[in-house]
Amino acid sequence: MTALPGLGTPQLASPALLRSVFRRHAAGVAVITAQSGGSPVGFTATSLTSVSAEPPMISFGVGTRASSWPVISETEYVGVHILGEHQRELAATFARSGADRFGAPTAWREGPEGVPVLDDVLAWLVCRIVARVPAGDHRLILAEVVLGDPAGAGRPLLYHQGRFNGLRE
Repeated sequence: MTALPGLGTPQLASPALLRSVFRRHAAGVAVITAQSGGSPVGFTATSLTSVSAEPPMISFGVGTRASSWPVISETEYVGVHILGEHQRELAATFARSGADRFGAPTAWREGPEGVPVLDDVLAWLVCRIVARVPAGDHRLILAEVVLGDPAGAGRPLLYHQGRFNGLRE
C-alpha cells in the first residue's frame, strides 16, 4: 500500500483495524437487559443508536457468542439503560465475561414487561424487539420504544481508548 500525504499508510480491512479505529471513537455507554424464565441477562453496549422518531426506534449490536444472546434471540422485550459517569464499575461488570451481573452491588428491579431495570441510571427504556438482522458474527437488533424515563441525574459515561471515562468540558 502507498502512504497517502497527511493520512499515513492505509491497512487492509481486518478485525484489528476495525478495533483500532473504533478505540478512537468516543461512544456513550449503555447496558442492555432482558429476562427469560426468571433469569436476568445483560451486557454493556457502545453500539446503541437512535434509528427513527416515528415510530420511536433504536438499534444495538450483540455478538452471537455472547452469553446474553440466547435470551436476546428469543425475548420480546429488552431494557436499555444509559449509564452515568458514576457507573464505571457497573459498566465493567456487565462487560466482563462470567461476572455475576445482577448480584450485589448491582441494584435493579423487575420492570414493565418483565425487563430488568437498573437503578440510578441517567435514562432507561423498555423496547419491543421488531427485528434481528444478521451482521457477521453479530446481530443488529431493531427495537421500538414502549416506555421509559429520561430523568436520571448526572453526566454520561463514555467509552474511549479501551476505557470508561467521564465527559470533559
